Amino acid sequence: MHIDQFNTTIDLWISELEKYSMEKLFDKPSVKSWSIGQLYRHLLNETEYYIEQIRECLGNNENAKELMKETGIKMFIANEFPDEIIKGDPGITEKIRQPENKRDLMLQMRALKLQMNELWKDIQSDDSKGKSMHPGLGYFTSKEWFQFAEMHLRHHLRQKQRIDDYLHTRKSF
Repeated sequence: MHIDQFNTTIDLWISELEKYSMEKLFDKPSVKSWSIGQLYRHLLNETEYYIEQIRECLGNNENAKELMKETGIKMFIANEFPDEIIKGDPGITEKIRQPENKRDLMLQMRALKLQMNELWKDIQSDDSKGKSMHPGLGYFTSKEWFQFAEMHLRHHLRQKQRIDDYLHTRKSF
C-alpha cells in the first residue's frame, strides 16, 4: 500500500461528487438503501474512525503481539474486500444522515484527503508496532488501518455504481 493508491481512490470519489445535483445526492433506490449523499457520509464517518485508530497505533507498542483474524488476512493479501454486499446494522440507513449540501461534502472529502496524506507521513516515520482492534477482523497496525481505509473506499465503488445505475434510469434527471 502506498499513498498514491489512496490518492487515486479518493480523487475518484472527489471528482465523481461533481456530477451530482442535490436532488441526485438525496435520491434512494429504495427505502432501505442509501442515497449517494448517505454513501459519502458513510465514507467520511468510517474513515474518521480509521484515522482515530491510526493515531492510537502510532508511537506505541500496545497490542503488538495481537493478531489479525483469517478473514482480515485474506482481505489484506487480496488488497480488497470480498466482492459481495456486506449486510451491516439493519438500522444504519436511518442513522446515516443526508448531507447538508454538496459544497460541505466536497470540502470534507478534500480535508479527509489532506488529513490522510499527513498521517501517511507519520506512519512512514513511525517505527512502533502498536495495534488496535477492528471489531470483526482482529488487530491492525497503523499502516494496515491506512490500507483498510483505502480498501473500504474502493469497496463502496461497487455500491456507488448500483446507485448510479438506478439514477440513470430515472427520467426526472
